[in-house]
Amino acid sequence: MSGEFRYIVRVAGVDLPGDKALVYALADIKGIGVSTAQAVAKKLGLDPYRLLGTLSEEEVEKLSAALREIEKLGLPPWMLNRRKDPFLGVDRHLITSDLLITVRNDIEFMKKIKSYKGVRHMLGLKVRGQRTRTTGRTGLTVGVKRGKEKAQQQKGG
Repeated sequence: MSGEFRYIVRVAGVDLPGDKALVYALADIKGIGVSTAQAVAKKLGLDPYRLLGTLSEEEVEKLSAALREIEKLGLPPWMLNRRKDPFLGVDRHLITSDLLITVRNDIEFMKKIKSYKGVRHMLGLKVRGQRTRTTGRTGLTVGVKRGKEKAQQQKGG
């Protein structure tokens, strides 16, 4: 353990607060959740609730290397965020900008092949089957059509 406390620790290319517990600080990295962070800490033999700022430089390097190649830690495949990659055919776990770029490329690919999800993305509509009749409205379209019809029938009828 190093003799000094660091308030900012750089892990896997991301500046993290040193005054947070290891698992919660790692959860600030895009693509790493608390459960993944706990599994990584356990595999590396680190205390998950130790403050990140108290880790030695060697431990931080070991942690960064492990996060760059999470697949090699022996975690179960269901913990990885990119299983059976359609282009590479292997299970992967992406973090930081790699994750963002891959998701953007996947959406662009869906748009290009004009899949249902791609068309929904192109039109700016909801993609995952949510209702669109009453929520997700943009612009000035507000109100319930059915209520207007009833009001007109009562006036005219």
